[in-house]
Amino acid sequence: MGAGLATGRAASRLDRVRRAGQSGGMKESGTLLTPADTEPVLSGGAFVHLDGALHGSFTTADFASAVRVLDQVAEAADALSHHPDVRLGYGRVTFRLSSHDAGGVTDRDLRLALRIQEIADAQDAERAPFMPARYDVAIDCTDADAIRPFWRVGLGYVESYRDGEIDLADPHGQGPGVWFQNMEIARTERNRIHLDVYVPTSEAEARVQAVIDVGGDLLTAEHAPDWWVLADPEGNELCVCTSDT
Repeated sequence: MGAGLATGRAASRLDRVRRAGQSGGMKESGTLLTPADTEPVLSGGAFVHLDGALHGSFTTADFASAVRVLDQVAEAADALSHHPDVRLGYGRVTFRLSSHDAGGVTDRDLRLALRIQEIADAQDAERAPFMPARYDVAIDCTDADAIRPFWRVGLGYVESYRDGEIDLADPHGQGPGVWFQNMEIARTERNRIHLDVYVPTSEAEARVQAVIDVGGDLLTAEHAPDWWVLADPEGNELCVCTSDT
């Protein structure tokens, strides 16, 4: 894609945000945005909204090209007083944007994402074949308090609090989260640990179909589009989930 055309498209998306703000169509600054809010603006670019953050990854011709993109993004981030988390490698640079003070995505992240897209387009950086995901391990149990210390110590995790529940999290942010699903009676007819994978809302149905295509069984779509429950040929379960933050 030519740099002029690409830059024009990114600028058009920026203009869309500005017009939304002027017309009252955008939520006020600092208000949390949902994937439904951001997807129409980000459509066609590298950024996707998942789990309280915007994720975008770009490929470049070489390491120096990736550094040039990052250098310009650093200047833009300083100008906006809002800074991304960055991962840099040979021919690739990946960004994660979130407003930590608000606990999710705000207009600050959206504006920075569009500015990064504009910079990447101008540098002929391409959208990387990258899809962010979050993985959780769910453990069925009748007494979470009794088994939580075992998993906390064994995994080297710490307790985290969500919606009044105590989960476990990797203090270094690398491993999957662990949460406990309470039951009145212990199950014996199937495994009592299953995996949750969180994907962008726009990709969820395709992921479910891909799992079915390789032999997975769709157990229920009752809670879709929040989550689908699938099983492998031996009954081990996987939930494909989306997030509204």
